[in-house]
Amino acid sequence: MRWPSPWSDGFPGWHCECTAMGRKYLGAHFDIHGGGMDLIFPHHECEIAQAVASQGDDMVHYWMHNNMITINGQKMGKSLGNFITLEQFFTGDHPLLTQSYSAMTIRFFILQAHYRGTVDFSNEALQAAEKAYERVMDGWHRLVALKPAEQSTLALDDYAGRCAEAMNDDLNTPIVIATLFDACKVINQANDGAIALSQADIDQLKATFQTYLFDVLGMRDDAAGGAQGVNLEPYHKAVDLLLEVRRQAKANKDWATSDLIRDRLNEAGFDVKDTKDGFEWKVR
Repeated sequence: MRWPSPWSDGFPGWHCECTAMGRKYLGAHFDIHGGGMDLIFPHHECEIAQAVASQGDDMVHYWMHNNMITINGQKMGKSLGNFITLEQFFTGDHPLLTQSYSAMTIRFFILQAHYRGTVDFSNEALQAAEKAYERVMDGWHRLVALKPAEQSTLALDDYAGRCAEAMNDDLNTPIVIATLFDACKVINQANDGAIALSQADIDQLKATFQTYLFDVLGMRDDAAGGAQGVNLEPYHKAVDLLLEVRRQAKANKDWATSDLIRDRLNEAGFDVKDTKDGFEWKVR
């Protein structure tokens, strides 16, 4: 069905076709309709009017409108020469970029802002997001490797509950990320031996990270090749074994072997850090 609409900006039936398409594929009622804030009027208000007029009630339960993207404080646009494609972000091949950024860095950067807030891309902001993403993933890796104590010396906060409350508050992803960083502080304290965590507490933290960092926010572990759900235990055990050989070489003052393992791992893309209790490693 097509008819001229005073809201269609010269495109007869444009809005009503969107309504018809939604009804065809999603039914007479569906939960979420998204779009940019610039589409509230006239596009979405016209969709609402036509849906109510044609079927007698609202078709959409919740309307979610995201804010604009800017580059260094300016609205992104081809006419301004500041338009950057995702491929250019991934390769770094753009005059406004000083380096390439991974897909997970871009995702993490966007999730740090509320969807109704303005997202301003800049090299400084992206580099800060890259470091923040690495910190939360370092916390996850330490959590996975953490050895449980018989009893906890700290009453663990309800991080899962705080994350759920934030998501129920208009998808407040920045609060979810802040909560995960709070959990990372506890993980780092346990890793440094300042506090002890029981197996139950470790399992609770793992479940929170799995649910909210990976399942809800959709993050992947770049250091593990982004392979969520793949058994990486043999890979981790192989690297741990090699570093254990290095630790024994250092204890025997076999500096040549110790340095050889460290240097070869570095060449392969591993960052190795000696700690008071042994070692830590991650993939760059």
